[in-house]
Amino acid sequence: MKGGGKMKKILTALLLVAPMAASAQANFGINDLNGTGLGTAGLKTTIGSLLNVALSFLGIIAVLIILLGGFKWMTSQGSSDKVDEAKKLIGAGVVGLIIILAAYAIVRFVLTEVYNATT
Repeated sequence: MKGGGKMKKILTALLLVAPMAASAQANFGINDLNGTGLGTAGLKTTIGSLLNVALSFLGIIAVLIILLGGFKWMTSQGSSDKVDEAKKLIGAGVVGLIIILAAYAIVRFVLTEVYNATT
């Protein structure tokens, strides 16, 4: 059993770290957040910021998928199966980017209209 030794090491490490994590959880409370600037923005601003972060993260993932497809195409060495796989990745990345940009436009429109309607 080669994997058994690794599993024992992982379990031992987790058992050693668990008390520290529990004490950190017990000592951390709402009062510790005072002065950090959390919770000072309005609900509309917070929702807009969270949506921008989420859509930006998805955009980065889509670009990485396109780059992975390009890398696979460059390293395919002329193999038609690998080229087809790379084309599918690039196509999926482009479609993902289009969906993300459309979602961004819709979210921006909705948030602007909600903001205008409530002020």
